[in-house]
Amino acid sequence: MPEMPDDRAAGDRGRRLSRRESLQWLAAMLAGGTMAMAEAGRAAARRSDSFTGADAGHWPALKLPAVTAAGYGTDPDLVLPRRAPWPTTLSDGELATVAVLADILVPREGTVPSASELHVPDVVDEWISAPYAPQHEDRVAILSLLIWLDDEAGRRYGGSFGDIGAAQRLAIVDEIAWFDTAAEFRRPAAAFDRLRRIVLGAFYCTPEGRAELGYLGGQVIAGDYPGPTAEAQAHLSKALAALGLEPYSEIAPRRGV
Repeated sequence: MPEMPDDRAAGDRGRRLSRRESLQWLAAMLAGGTMAMAEAGRAAARRSDSFTGADAGHWPALKLPAVTAAGYGTDPDLVLPRRAPWPTTLSDGELATVAVLADILVPREGTVPSASELHVPDVVDEWISAPYAPQHEDRVAILSLLIWLDDEAGRRYGGSFGDIGAAQRLAIVDEIAWFDTAAEFRRPAAAFDRLRRIVLGAFYCTPEGRAELGYLGGQVIAGDYPGPTAEAQAHLSKALAALGLEPYSEIAPRRGV
């Protein structure tokens, strides 16, 4: 996984990720299964978009042209991707709203930074600006969500989403944070779920996110490979035995590589 640069400052939204850094994150998300997570969100959104009840609520009908910049090609270099193969598309205002939403989803907790402190909004910008059909769907959904949030904030509180108070923002987000919401909120809820999957995928690609998960993979082992722990070996043996694979339930640790 690409590491975050050492010179970042917690909470410093003035410092944007470099394009090379955000592209490395995008490559890590693609390799790590975030695309599958996002596809699940797109499937939910398609089900939501088919809803046409009389009380379907307000929702912008955006028709955005596809990004036509060159992509990675058929054999991308995921370790050192080409510098800025496409332009990012979020405006400063849109990026600020994404940062607010990202921090609602992943707030700072103790020593664990928030999503915006780890520059996750820059990765969202990179993701939805990529010139591929799935990312274009995400771009339409997320930009529609940002417009909807401003409209809903205006209807309820007389201001844009960025201008209202934190408690008022949470009141709106709470309406769209669940799939079993009222009919009028189904489409923004589906779009919010797509954003949530991208934000979480980016956050848990960071060293801080992996540490919070307790993820122990990707560690360099000096010398011989020690094999699984006794606890892991016992669990594996039990699982193999349950599958009728007793001959394979005793696996000796591999030595050396």
